[in-house]
This record gives sequence, structure tokens and C-alpha cells, in this order.
Amino acid sequence: MKLTPVGIDIAKNVMQMHYVDEGTGEVVNKPIKRAQFLEYFANRAPCLIGMEACGGAHHWARQLTKMGHQVKLMPAQFVKAFNIRNKNDAADARAIWLAVQQPSKPVAVKTEMQQAMLALHRTRERMVAFRTMQINGLRGMLTEYGEVMGKGRAAITKAIPEVLARVADRLPAVLIDTLREQWNRVAELDEQIARIERRMREWKKDDRAVKAISEIPGVGLLTATAAVAMMGDVKAFRSGREFAAWVGLVPKQTGSGGKVNLHGISKLGDTYLRTLLIHGARSVLTNAKEPGPWIEQMKKRRPLNVVIVALANKMARTIWAVLAHDRPYQKGYVSAKPA
Repeated sequence: MKLTPVGIDIAKNVMQMHYVDEGTGEVVNKPIKRAQFLEYFANRAPCLIGMEACGGAHHWARQLTKMGHQVKLMPAQFVKAFNIRNKNDAADARAIWLAVQQPSKPVAVKTEMQQAMLALHRTRERMVAFRTMQINGLRGMLTEYGEVMGKGRAAITKAIPEVLARVADRLPAVLIDTLREQWNRVAELDEQIARIERRMREWKKDDRAVKAISEIPGVGLLTATAAVAMMGDVKAFRSGREFAAWVGLVPKQTGSGGKVNLHGISKLGDTYLRTLLIHGARSVLTNAKEPGPWIEQMKKRRPLNVVIVALANKMARTIWAVLAHDRPYQKGYVSAKPA
């Protein structure tokens, strides 16, 4: 059964739609209000609906899929290549309509639980950044009064009570009270971050996939939950190599005339997940008693940071293999190509 391709440029209040009516051949490019959007597709024959993978796209994709339509989410940079000249809603909808008919790798539609876990990760990331800003701000203000503390959270936690006690005799009380309030704010952020991590652990207990990849060395609570949530559907990736490339842990390529040049990692995909994988790989190299012969041999001939990224790439491939083949992690497992 051939599905009618439809391009939809989603927005907050108005959705722009573009398709060609099969019966009349008329080109339809019109806006639809948000409240009438699902109603419009409720009684239509199944369509191939294309949308950019942006804010709200996963919600609409889930709703349209329930109605029997096939939804294809595409990266915005892929759609951009089909937008010629003017940039407006009508042109964007037409570009999406053109793009959805091309062979390409779609973005996996995430479940509500996966999106909820990503929301926890983003909230925690903002809180950690704000906590760092608070600590650095306190350190900078106290430096103006001759109180210099060491770098790092442990150093300022140990020194701040004595520092505030010393400056209390010579600084206005209003400033001392404000500094104490700011330091208490850091403790409140610690508690909020800890609560978010406890909620992540609760999901880990109930999710089989998260528990499976948590056995991989270097994959902790944050990496496991973020990987499962961001991946969406493991079947969206054909191999572990493709998943590692999606994360951005493969060399960037340039070349012409049949010659290919390899550079540093591409840094495509989500920066947050790539950072977690690299930090996990660094932890393995730092703390593991027996990292393994593969790592030991590579350390002899490559710089440390190159080894870390290579191990992060291997971790990403292992995550895909464990989830795709639905079997537990086995240390020292060697894959064999089929005969």
C-alpha cells in the first residue's frame, strides 16, 4: 500500500502542512491550528508524515502513530538541504515533504518515559552548572577581601566556615548574611541533585535495558539511563559502529579524488551523552586494576586522550550490542563473523 507523503512544519500554535492530493493532483499547503491538528488526520487514510525532530515532535509522532499513520522524524540539517530560497512556514513544509520521500535514517520516536528521563538529566545538568556558578561566585567575592581558597568543591567546603567566621568581624552584617545564604543555597542544590539521582535509580531497578548495560565497565547510573533514553529504539541503528558514529565518537572525514583524510572526532550527536561516555572511559583507565590487553597495547603507541576516546567508542558499541542482541554483558567476549 502506497502512503501519501505529507510534510508538516510544527510550531507552538499553527502547523503548516504540505502534500499533493492524489485524486486531483492539487498541491495543498495550508496552516492548521493546534486544536484541530489531530482531528484533521483522525479520519484520513494512512499517510507517510514527515516532521523535523524538534520540540514537540515526539509527542505528535506518538499521537499520529496511534491513528495508523507512519511518522518519520528527520534531523533539521537533513531537511534544510531541500529548502530553496525563502525561509518561511510554507517553504519549510514543502522542504519536509520533499525530504520525507528521500531514503534516509529517521530519528527513533521516544516513549514518554524516555523523554521523562531525559528531562531529569537536563534538570540535573542545569542544577550542577548553577551550583558551580554559586561556588565560583563565592570564591571570587571572598578573594576581594583577601580570603583565597583552593580549587574544587572539597576545598571550599572545608574552608568556608572558617573564612566566613574571620571576615564577619570586619565586613557589614548584610554581606555576611548574604554570603551564608548563598552557601546554604549550594547545600539545597546538593539535596535536589541527590533526589533526582534517586529517581533515576528507581527507573534503573524497573528497566531491564538500563540494568543490562550498567554491568559494562565505565557505564554508571547517568550513562546507562541517558543512553537508553536518547537511543529511543535500538533497532534504529544497524550496528554498534553506526551508534558510535551517531554519538560523535568517530573521526571526521574530508577528502576528494578518492583520497579520504581522517581528523579528530566528529562531535556529532548529543554532547551530553558523548561527555558521559568519555568520562566513563577515563574512569576505567584511572581506576581499573586490569584494564585489559587491548587498552594496554594501545597505551604504548597512542596518546592518553586518544586511548580514552577509543575506549568510549568501544563502550558505545558494547552498549548497542548488549541491547540489540538482548543478552548480558560478558567480559572478554569476542564476536565472530558468521561463516
